[in-house]
This record gives sequence, structure tokens and C-alpha cells, in this order.
Amino acid sequence: MSRQVKSKQRVTDHGEVFTAEREVNAMLDLVKQETERIDSRFLEPACGDGNFLAEILRRKLAVVKRKYGKSPSDYEKYAVLAATSIYGVDILQDNVDACRARMFAIWDKEYTAVCKKEVNEDCREAVRFILSRNIVCGNALSLKKVDASGKDINEPIVFSEWAFVTGFNLQRSDYTFDKLLAGDEKGRDIFGSGKPMKKPDTAQQTLFDRLETEKPNDEGEFVKKYISHYRRVQDHGG
Repeated sequence: MSRQVKSKQRVTDHGEVFTAEREVNAMLDLVKQETERIDSRFLEPACGDGNFLAEILRRKLAVVKRKYGKSPSDYEKYAVLAATSIYGVDILQDNVDACRARMFAIWDKEYTAVCKKEVNEDCREAVRFILSRNIVCGNALSLKKVDASGKDINEPIVFSEWAFVTGFNLQRSDYTFDKLLAGDEKGRDIFGSGKPMKKPDTAQQTLFDRLETEKPNDEGEFVKKYISHYRRVQDHGG
């Protein structure tokens, strides 16, 4: 059983208390159908070391194995897709590092078990890179990155949205987090879901459902875009 408190000082300084496994599963069961959709996107705005995100990944990978486990190449592709769909923010860098490592360990264990001798090191590095883009250190209330002491800096959190576009090509589109939550002039999700966005301090789950036809506008939310084979996304660092 994981600890709910790392230290009294961290509770005092940051209000850090981790959700217990039983509560994690009970809450995720409320959106069970979404947790079992491989491409359903989740955002945990105070992810800690990943209690929620780890369980979401396990559930998604179980579905990938059930649907594609007999084909290593298909399993690999959809296991990567599952990893791209999970996002987290935490104000403490050690939590971010632990969460990334935990998520990769879960992913790699399942990948190795299914694909065996057909595992690919480039694919592993690609997933590590995806997690480094999706699990970020910052303040989900101010929507800013933070320094080593957890204080806001004048730099917005940037998230990457991932989507398979043709065959094995994966598109990465970077957006500033504040614009994702601000929405358009009607207060709607700029990714095109047509639903009002939830603020990070009240949402355990945020779904990013952007229309494929949407074009970047001049308001500043879009940062950059890359397209590459999913095993080579790490070639576009930064």
C-alpha cells in the first residue's frame, strides 16, 4: 500500500496528501467506460507520483492487450497511443520524476511481456519522451511553470497533443496550457469538443477532443507541430 503522506513538512508547505488506492479505483470506476477507451485523454492537475495516472494506464493497457495482444506490431502502436493520452501536472519536481518513472515501468513491463523478442529500443525511448512531454512540473492553478523551489516563473505550461495521422506517423501539436483551459470566445474547449472546460482546481479528469480539421489561430495557444514515425518522436526534442 502506498503512503498517503511523505512528510508533515510537505503537507504544511504544499498540502500534499496522496489518494489511497481504494479511493482511486472507486473514483475511476465512475468513468469506467472512459478509462477503458485507449485514446480517451485524461489530465490530473495535481498528479503527485501518479496514483491516478498509473491506474488509468493499467486499465488502458489491459484493453490494448485484449484487443491487439496477438499482434506485436499492433500492440506496440496502440500501447504507444495509450501512453500519449495521459497527462499530469505537479508542482514538485521529485513527484514529476517519480511519476514519469512509474508510468514508464508499467508501460515497459506490459510491452515486454506481450512483444517479447520483438521489443524495440527506439519505441521505448519514444515512450520515455512522450511521458516527459505529458507529465510536467508546474502550477496547475496559475498555469505557469515553476522553479526549483516551486515558485511560479513567467513561462506557461506547454502540453503536447498526440494523434496518429497516417499509418505509423504520429503528429505532435504543442499548446500552452492556459489557452487550452481558456477556450475560445464562447468559453468552449478549443480542441473542438463543444463542451465548457473544467478548471484545473475542480477537475480530476479533462478530455481533450480537438477536431482534426482545426487550424492554429493567431491567439497564441498553438506553439508548434511535428510529424514523425511514432518510434522517432524523440528526434524532435524540446
